Amino acid sequence: MLHTFWTSRRNRVLPATAISAVLAVGFLLGPLLPASADTAQPTSPATPSPTSPAPKPGAPVPGPATSPSATPPVVPGPPPSSAPPVKPGTRDPEDAGKDPSARAAMRSLIGPGAKMGQANPQSKNKGGNNARGMGVPSLLPGAWQPAWGISGVDVSAYQTSLDWGSMYGQGVRFAYVKASEGNYYTNSLFSSQYFGSQSAGMIRGAYHFAIPNWSSGADQARYFVSNGGGWTPDGITLPPVLDIEYNPYAGQTINGVYMGNTCYSMSPAQMVGWINDFSNTVLSLTGRRPMVYSTSDWWGSCTGNSAAFSNNPLWIAAYNTSGPGTLPASWGNFSVWQYSSSGPFPGDSNVWNGDYSGLKRFATYGDADPSASMGAAASAYTGLGGQTSGIACGLKNGGCYQFFQNGALNWSSATGARPTYYGAVRTAWANSGYENGALGYPTTDQICGQLNGGCYQMFQGGAISYSPGTGAQLSLYGPIRDAWGANGFERGILGYPTTGKVCGQVNGGCYQMFQGGGINWTSATGAQLSIYGPIRDAWGASGFENGSLGYPTTGKVCGQVNGGCYQMFQGGGINYSPATGAQLSLYGPIRNAWGANGFENGKLGYPTTGKICGQVNGGCYQMFQGGGINYSPATGAQLSTWGAIRNAWAATGFQDGRMGYPTSSGETCGLVRGGCYQMFQGGGIVWSPATGAQLSTWGAIRNAWANLGFENSRLGYPTTSEICSSSSSCYQNYQGGTISWTATGGAVVSYS
Repeated sequence: MLHTFWTSRRNRVLPATAISAVLAVGFLLGPLLPASADTAQPTSPATPSPTSPAPKPGAPVPGPATSPSATPPVVPGPPPSSAPPVKPGTRDPEDAGKDPSARAAMRSLIGPGAKMGQANPQSKNKGGNNARGMGVPSLLPGAWQPAWGISGVDVSAYQTSLDWGSMYGQGVRFAYVKASEGNYYTNSLFSSQYFGSQSAGMIRGAYHFAIPNWSSGADQARYFVSNGGGWTPDGITLPPVLDIEYNPYAGQTINGVYMGNTCYSMSPAQMVGWINDFSNTVLSLTGRRPMVYSTSDWWGSCTGNSAAFSNNPLWIAAYNTSGPGTLPASWGNFSVWQYSSSGPFPGDSNVWNGDYSGLKRFATYGDADPSASMGAAASAYTGLGGQTSGIACGLKNGGCYQFFQNGALNWSSATGARPTYYGAVRTAWANSGYENGALGYPTTDQICGQLNGGCYQMFQGGAISYSPGTGAQLSLYGPIRDAWGANGFERGILGYPTTGKVCGQVNGGCYQMFQGGGINWTSATGAQLSIYGPIRDAWGASGFENGSLGYPTTGKVCGQVNGGCYQMFQGGGINYSPATGAQLSLYGPIRNAWGANGFENGKLGYPTTGKICGQVNGGCYQMFQGGGINYSPATGAQLSTWGAIRNAWAATGFQDGRMGYPTSSGETCGLVRGGCYQMFQGGGIVWSPATGAQLSTWGAIRNAWANLGFENSRLGYPTTSEICSSSSSCYQNYQGGTISWTATGGAVVSYS
């Protein structure tokens, strides 16, 4: 852009006193000579974010962007070692830059200010046509333009009437608008040009025309960002631009201020330090290093061809039809080429060195997080496809997101940028509340190739596991997930989850279902597996955790005798064998009695029923392979094994008959001639191989037999039970005789 002064020759009539003042200070322009031009830098990836609505006419231009959460390292560069030399009898420009009245005077004298593309008044452009920087006011469709890249324009206050829609129709997709110059000038048309280009569908940005000897780089950077030079990763805002080129006021003394030579009377070291100061300040304010606009000729002359700015994108000016030519030493590539100020487009004509998707990335991804991390992730996760939005922030814990054709990137300072792809896993995350839900932000990519076509993705709060057979299910960090993991995740006995975690159960419990069963948890029992099969079915039939067993306290334990398994619960156990099925064994006297006899390894074997209560006198019983266990509050739990004694008890009506409940634990054997007995509330049942099982009820007859020595006496074992003809006359036969009883005579023994 070329500098121009508003005088009457520019169709603006100044008061005679103002004209006299201008002439008095020698405010005259020399001939506009060509500016040598060639330069550019590699583009950086980009990420969009929500667009801001255009302000109403007269509304203020956007202010500085919020400082990023993390600022990348700045480009080192030496600070100016001393102020530029000052022409005798004139004022130092840097001193004037600190004086509000001097700034106001400068602003009033320069009109629309300097244009981008200043000619070098001391040399001819060796690479092409003169860079006159005039900037045409309207569209010139017949003019030459490159056959590659994406067309763009740059405009300033010199372009007072622009048809953005027409330019868009001619293929223009980006625009740069002059925002500021030095620390004294802002473009009065900035808002209409900036938002007018946006409304037409263009990606737009702002540039600052540097006057480096007027004030520090940091000062002008702050002025720029405060007056439209901010940046957000919304996908429609191009990075801020530092226009650093030939001094538009070279050799001029303006309002008593000598403006310096073409390099602003600064040494290369001072110039590099100034550019570095400007760049670092913009970076700290916006999270984006500014793109540098310049020419190869100026850069070589005024920075000593510095190689210190390779991290800044390059916008190279070279007016020709062959290309940018040799680039300055800092760059091996360029982002934008300004090839003409004489059409085809109003202002200056430019081309983006890439495709439109690359331009969108350039507008989206910056040099500080979150946009820097999201840019790297967008390049790494190519499966996301092209971006469809900018970066939107303001999520939980300062998080951000960006949409793509096939999903989204999600970023937080704790997790970095991670993809979530459209499909079952992302839908499950959405249903859980995205980052606001139990899972929080993703911490990995989606990882597929698992068992049976499965995939999973990790999050701050757990994982989502997917298979075609089960869909996508949450697996939150905690005891249930730990138990699943300890059993091999989806490759273990449980397979994939079929539900999420369900809480609100009795006593604060939770469960989660899987292909192979469930995991149940309470604070009292921990997380225990409940595998599909007979044991779980039996638990379910008893009411799961709401029933007599409560929650499981172990998993299923197999490898028991005869192929058996068991699982323990708060209220007891469930025991299974192929022969008996799954039966409950509740904690209490019956289970204790079974345990005292060796559980399934003892004479009773496995249970064949659960505990059955509601018997006479509050009794209960449970049947086993080897018999039963009978309980009453008066007698405790006693074994009743299969055999003649139990059969004889059964013949009397079990506990409902005259014998009542057993009072001894099972049969007592080892008697004379191979005999056994068991005691009951109503007496005993005595058995021998020769006599079978006979009742010996309490009373005079049993007492008489006892006095003789029971089966060890001459009478031996009973051969019948008591036989009564009336309530006053009974007898019982024995191997060696009879005991008879009458109410009047008592018990009398007679031997055979």
